[in-house]
Amino acid sequence: MGELFIFSLIIAVVSAVILFPILSLFQKGEEKKKSPSINGFLFIFILLFIIIFSIYYFTNLDRNMNGLVIGLTVLAVLGGFFAKGIERKVKLVLGLIGIIAIAYMSFAFVFNADKKFEKAQMQVEEEIETFDENETPASVPPDFARNKMKKAFGQVPNTSYYELGSLQIQKVDGQYVYIAPVEFSGFFKWIQGDTTPGYFTVSATDSSANPKFIKSEMAYTPSSFLNKDIYRQIRMQYPDYIFYGDVQLEIDDDGKPFYIRTYGEFISARNGFNPLGIVMVDPLTGAAKQYKLKDVPAFIDGAVSPETVSLHNSYFGKYVNGYWNSLFGKSDVKLPSDEGTEANVSPIFDEKGDMYYFTDFTSPKEGVDSMLGYSLTNSRTGEATYYTGNLEESYMDSQGALQIIEKKFIEKKWYGKMPILYNFYGEASWLTPVLDTNGFLQNYFIVSAANPEIAVYASTPNDALKQYKTALQRGSGSVEGSSSAEEVQLTGKVVRVYKERVGESTNVSFLLEDGKNFIASTENNPLAIYLQEDDEVEMTYLNTGEMFLPVKEMTINGLE
Repeated sequence: MGELFIFSLIIAVVSAVILFPILSLFQKGEEKKKSPSINGFLFIFILLFIIIFSIYYFTNLDRNMNGLVIGLTVLAVLGGFFAKGIERKVKLVLGLIGIIAIAYMSFAFVFNADKKFEKAQMQVEEEIETFDENETPASVPPDFARNKMKKAFGQVPNTSYYELGSLQIQKVDGQYVYIAPVEFSGFFKWIQGDTTPGYFTVSATDSSANPKFIKSEMAYTPSSFLNKDIYRQIRMQYPDYIFYGDVQLEIDDDGKPFYIRTYGEFISARNGFNPLGIVMVDPLTGAAKQYKLKDVPAFIDGAVSPETVSLHNSYFGKYVNGYWNSLFGKSDVKLPSDEGTEANVSPIFDEKGDMYYFTDFTSPKEGVDSMLGYSLTNSRTGEATYYTGNLEESYMDSQGALQIIEKKFIEKKWYGKMPILYNFYGEASWLTPVLDTNGFLQNYFIVSAANPEIAVYASTPNDALKQYKTALQRGSGSVEGSSSAEEVQLTGKVVRVYKERVGESTNVSFLLEDGKNFIASTENNPLAIYLQEDDEVEMTYLNTGEMFLPVKEMTINGLE
């Protein structure tokens, strides 16, 4: 607060000198009687001090000098009209310089488009690696997790004082969980409560898990007021930092909460943003510490805010050939999707537990739902990779996948949420949780991005994945690209057989003497329909590591 007081004092003095006809204070005789007095100067100074202090206190604006250009320019022009002689000329010249500076900043977005694209540049690859069948392929949708937390809100003491805050995903002590702080429900509740009691967590991979309320008092929060406002607390300690995006709650492995916010620099002329690090605040004491991105503590997953990633996605898509091309020719321009769960991006985790923000890109042409590519941005470093997909195929974008789900469940009015593109068995595929009108999770839907007619759904991601594998065997897709799925040849005797009708084909599950289970579809192995116990088979299967291994080719000995 003391730093803001001194800053406002200095700027008020400078502003008063610019606005007030200073030379009139030194005039003598009759001219002095007609001129403004020192009392007038003091009145203007006090008024400007109050205005400047209030603006910076309530808006949390950064206290860099380039942020004062507009205000000082207006004062210089007004001061030039009030002054006379050489003072008028000097102030009007200052006003002219300010107008030029304002014009430059106003049109900086035209001139710095190339720099924005350079800052948002991504490594380009064709396709992500195939998905590991032993990992859980998708998270619980955030809308569903939030509903479960609301139903468990009775665990919070003095419930009427509080409401549920923003939801986000994080890896805590090796587990993927959603976190949501408990926030004040208004100014008077803040006065009565003083601190919030804690936060909720719920599994992001197990839809049957129940939310847990963790007690951990927090005084500095987004819903607190005056000096306890977390945004104001950060600004008071880092007055000249440039921030972008909302604060996020991060939990260390011991359950201790911290608020973080991404800081960085303007691309040029107070326009654009490039992330450099974070400020981390203890919400109980207000103590803050700054970290560069490379030094961020290991427990923090979202060092680069989703808003920053979304902004850089727009830079990468729009400014590939400069600003004017983004408006007119639009050569190679691609638009990032707005279907993400956080600021138009969706956080996901790879097999190592590292978090990335996913976004798919589509054409700027209206009515086109084909995907031009997709990106994954590391949430700790900001490094991004753009995947073009198989250029010989046309991939459906996330909006197209959501439309298929809407049509599939049109009578029930169910809808998809959080579509994520995976590489399942060498096939680019959208996996999307499906919710009902009350926000409850109903199933998981998988559809091929290249062949939308190949689609399945089931109550869990892994069950849907098993069905999808069979659907790929029946259809034009292939499971040849499955991760860790080498082709193995085997001869064995059948001891058990189970046949199940699926659509226009039959799935044949069977057990060999060696204890291994297999599944074949009559779609690509028509004679499998005749398989029975005691038959000897020669086959080629894919060693995916699952309980039922998919058969690629099969011959039943003795069957002509």
